[in-house]
Amino acid sequence: MSGQLWGTNELGGFMYSDQLSDKIREELKPMVQYRQHCDAKDGMDKGYNTGDLFHWNVYSKIANQGGKILENEEMPESNYTITQGTLQVTEYGQSVPFNSKLDDMSKHSVEEIIDLVLKDDAAKAFDIDARTQFDATKRTVVATAAGSASADNLTWGTDGTAGATNAAALDKYHLKAIVDEMKESNIPTFQGGDYFAIARPSTYRNLKNEMEALHQYVDQGFRMIMNGEIGRYEGMRFIEQTNIDNVGFSGSKSDTVHFFGKDTVAEAIVCPEEIRGKIPTDFGRSKGVAWLTSLVEKVSSSFYQLSPA
Repeated sequence: MSGQLWGTNELGGFMYSDQLSDKIREELKPMVQYRQHCDAKDGMDKGYNTGDLFHWNVYSKIANQGGKILENEEMPESNYTITQGTLQVTEYGQSVPFNSKLDDMSKHSVEEIIDLVLKDDAAKAFDIDARTQFDATKRTVVATAAGSASADNLTWGTDGTAGATNAAALDKYHLKAIVDEMKESNIPTFQGGDYFAIARPSTYRNLKNEMEALHQYVDQGFRMIMNGEIGRYEGMRFIEQTNIDNVGFSGSKSDTVHFFGKDTVAEAIVCPEEIRGKIPTDFGRSKGVAWLTSLVEKVSSSFYQLSPA
């Protein structure tokens, strides 16, 4: 049986010692950053016994702009179009088996430790999956130069490809140009009139060096601060993440940044994530704990990604 065993120190034997501390410690684990920005409300009412597909409608703007009407004119008419998105339900999970001897001999609760590591595993699995969908955005931007004129040194794309080589670390001039473009593209803000950005800490280093006050809100306070949030500038709030490794941009000048507003990635939940115990087998000697959930895949919407080459 793979999993946790009493006879192997690294897999269980260390859980008892004559001087083992009563305090349970675990490795440092980051919280989710990408998943907290998914739109989960879309599928919350899907429930069981409704098939494995979930659909939603997207309504366009009106085809013809309204305006003035003269007294002898008839009321103008127009229409809008409807497109439909589809998600398919899939399962996620992981388990850790263990035997009754380990459980009986251990000073620490085996199930309590497994519960801790499985919760971390589940959180990371959801974050990685959500990040995959953020990466699927069609809108990209590449920083090709830095400096005071760097607002003009960005290459934009609409087909999901970078279209240029990243040659500069993200700076405040890039950021201003990206925010302006998002506003002029009528991308709605994510929260409180602000857009959000997610990246690894080192990607923000240049911005932090440029603006000592980046870690503080400058115009207004926010009562709700998202997990990993470090500050706000130019209508953009910054989130740090460490669940996903660096992509490795050309020249190590920067790393992927996702800039987004409202309507990011759809997530429809059928069975919320939960911890389940295995029904013991082998006369009660074989045990286990697992996390499991059923939810639909996620689909990216309109936002920008600072892309590698």
